Amino acid sequence: MFLCRRSLLVALTGLLAHRGPDVATFRGILPLAALCRSPFREGRRSENAPALKKNTMKTKSKKSLDSELKNRTAQHLEDGAETEGKPELPKIDLVKRRRNRSLPTDRLLAMLQKEAPRFWELAEVVGKWVWIQFGEQQPPQITAELSQLGFHWNNRRQVWQHPCGIVTDGVNYDPRRRYGSHFPADHQPA
Repeated sequence: MFLCRRSLLVALTGLLAHRGPDVATFRGILPLAALCRSPFREGRRSENAPALKKNTMKTKSKKSLDSELKNRTAQHLEDGAETEGKPELPKIDLVKRRRNRSLPTDRLLAMLQKEAPRFWELAEVVGKWVWIQFGEQQPPQITAELSQLGFHWNNRRQVWQHPCGIVTDGVNYDPRRRYGSHFPADHQPA
């Protein structure tokens, strides 16, 4: 509030000095006063000002709460799903993930072939990046494994992508057409 009043005073002083009192009162005060209005006012309100009514949340009995709509978590728990019985997701080692994201294409493919053969079979090299695409949504354990390996989900293309050390901005064209693509597992001798 102090800053606004001070800027109003500075502006008024400048207008009065350069253009005279008539210009300052008509052109300068009204716009600056409108900018300095604040919903928070200092001091007490006058007695003539209308009182603001505060909306309060009404509490309901437990019986009436059971019949109302619930949020997703409440619905999920009500349907009999238990959080205790679910397997805990593996923790992602962020240092290892960062290291894996910087691997070049050939080293990443060698790691996939050795450590994750099911991902190796699905890996598609697009330019210098490696993409993995599934037909349907994967369980959380698989997404955690891909994330640990350095892949990230591209929602627009619906694929898991690994930048192989070359992080770029998104592009509006299809990288498969521009850079070509191939599946390394198809070219490996049996």
